[in-house]
Amino acid sequence: MTGTLLGIARHARSRAPMQLVDRVEVSVDGGIHGDFRGAMRGKPYKRQVTLMERGDWVAAMAEVGHTIGWQERRANLLVDGFDLPQAPGVRLRIGGDVVLEVTRECDPCDRMEALAAGLRAALTPDWRGGACAMVVEGGWIAAGDEIRIEES
Repeated sequence: MTGTLLGIARHARSRAPMQLVDRVEVSVDGGIHGDFRGAMRGKPYKRQVTLMERGDWVAAMAEVGHTIGWQERRANLLVDGFDLPQAPGVRLRIGGDVVLEVTRECDPCDRMEALAAGLRAALTPDWRGGACAMVVEGGWIAAGDEIRIEES
């Protein structure tokens, strides 16, 4: 099963606005270049890159009756046509170079309530808030790249 990387977002510091980019370098030590969460802090660092499914965001928006850009979820990567694995240890390949390993569910925080009443609850079931991952192999990714489970 494959899907498509629809969007890439990063933020330079905590609470900074999300910046959408079309292409970015991803590294084992720094995560998504220019994203403050990417730097490894402690080993293993389980929240280096965050991913979210487009369908989950659309469903959450319908549930709360709003239309808010996906990047406001503060996830780094938006994927489409692909079910993110809900199991730590599964590896994902994006494009030709980058491999991420799912580490845990990305639980929605209180900031989601500031965007829309009920959004935190709408993102809670069935990993709808996305997945956290760490970088196993770095390289470049771009919107439009294929994403798939990396076979071992």
